[in-house]
Amino acid sequence: MHTKDLIFAGKNIDEATKALIMVHGRGGNAEDILSLAQYFQVKEYALIAPQAKNNSWYPNSFLAPPKNNEPWLSSALEVLKETVKDIEEKGIAKQHIYFLGFSQGACLTLEFVTRNAARYGGVVALTGGLIGDKIYPDHYSGDFENTPVFIGSSNPDPHVPVERVYASSNILRSKHADVTEKIYNNMGHTINEDEIEMANKTIFI
Repeated sequence: MHTKDLIFAGKNIDEATKALIMVHGRGGNAEDILSLAQYFQVKEYALIAPQAKNNSWYPNSFLAPPKNNEPWLSSALEVLKETVKDIEEKGIAKQHIYFLGFSQGACLTLEFVTRNAARYGGVVALTGGLIGDKIYPDHYSGDFENTPVFIGSSNPDPHVPVERVYASSNILRSKHADVTEKIYNNMGHTINEDEIEMANKTIFI
């Protein structure tokens, strides 16, 4: 299973007042996702990127029944929980903790924050949705208290059906997240400039 293997960048966490947890996708790594930080308005943030064992957070599609991705899924969620705890112990409160994930990392990010809804600084999910063969509302608890969330994705996307993006947005809204959702026609499984601009306008402000 995963261990808490964190890569740090940006402002020293002992000096920063905000922290951004960046979650890489399947086949990526912590350094890859940290390299995206240059495009976002996060120069004053401590940047923390967990590294998945074997570069994957869970083995099967995020649309598989959750039990088919165990014990890896629970282990990955625990890594994020421990990472948040570490940041809070450095004196940075939840409302100043931000999340950004791409692809499998976006799915894991959305799953974690919705299972642990609270007033975070903000959430950016680039091509992702809540995890499972269907939405399991009883998996989710807490209140986002108007946490800003940006979700961007392609229609179609080879891994993330747009219907799951819409359903995920609705679950987050039901927990009082302030969701901005944008679907791009035929974008492909990537990140575009408009998503970066939207994240900077709605989250990193």
